[in-house]
Amino acid sequence: MVRRTEWLFTWFVNNIYIILYSLREFLNLLLKKNLKLKHFKTSMPKTILVTGGAGFIGSNLCEFLLEKESAKIICLDNFFTGKKENIASLLKNQNFVFVEKDIVDPILFDEKIDQIYNLACPASPIHYQANPIRTIKINTIGVINTLGLAKKHNARILQSSTSEIYGDPLVHPQTEDYKGNVNPIGPRACYDEGKRIAESLFFEYHRNHKLDIRVARIFNTYGPKMAKNDGRVVSNFILQAINNDDITIYGDGKQTRSFCYISDMVEGLYRLMNQDYVGPINLGNPEELTILQIAEKILELTESKSKLIFKDIPQDDPHRRKPDITLAKNKLNWQPVIPLNDGLIKTIESFKSVLS
Repeated sequence: MVRRTEWLFTWFVNNIYIILYSLREFLNLLLKKNLKLKHFKTSMPKTILVTGGAGFIGSNLCEFLLEKESAKIICLDNFFTGKKENIASLLKNQNFVFVEKDIVDPILFDEKIDQIYNLACPASPIHYQANPIRTIKINTIGVINTLGLAKKHNARILQSSTSEIYGDPLVHPQTEDYKGNVNPIGPRACYDEGKRIAESLFFEYHRNHKLDIRVARIFNTYGPKMAKNDGRVVSNFILQAINNDDITIYGDGKQTRSFCYISDMVEGLYRLMNQDYVGPINLGNPEELTILQIAEKILELTESKSKLIFKDIPQDDPHRRKPDITLAKNKLNWQPVIPLNDGLIKTIESFKSVLS
């Protein structure tokens, strides 16, 4: 036994160089393989899906992502409120792909999806009330379809929720912990309650399936690519002012809104998607204006001869609306930077260009 031990020790000493060299080469091989795997993973371009990508916010977001990310952007839209002209210039980009589809129908993609921005839903009363049952389906069946797609691909998914989940608020300004004051059976409920159940679905998938979610509550947004016929305050007023038509104000004009320029909004959505904060989080401009003030400002900027006329206020129309964006400032380092005058001038010029 002693002789055998001495023999092994002698053999080890005589071959120590070969042993150490072999060990070094083995470790180098492992290291190279590991580095190659890491490089392969990080060098693979992301694929980002934007549902509702031909709409107002969606098309501006797609344009932003193409400039910001070295990623493939898939735009999905059924053109109910989205417009082909909103994405016409993007189709020339080799990293942009358009798919015409409704999210109420099953959504299937073979290629790996890394991130999903769910913006698919008509957002103005004139559109979401045109087919209220369809609006509810978009916010239930459609949302379940997008969540299922995210689960299948293990993708991060962002829901574009809305300030409308606060209803006609009894708390001012609105913070994310306010539960809202919504009429569940009124004419706006298909959208207001639809967006509320969409948030519920997102958080249930987060709790039960560990899905990586983000929820943004979007307040009034304006800018280029707004639809001319969407019935929203800014687009209505600009269109009427440019044409010197009467400007229609519903109610006495003392109800308030807060208007965020589109470039600020897409920056906020992008930051939320790429931060480790689930939400919900308010995204909007905390500068509060009355409807009458915004009408007078647009009249001034367009040098219009339009007159103001007043009509009955629609049922459940919110009287005050202003976001508390403390969370967005703290969690995303985000706040709007475009002054209202500058944003309105850009929007007015965009409308004039389209009309001409």
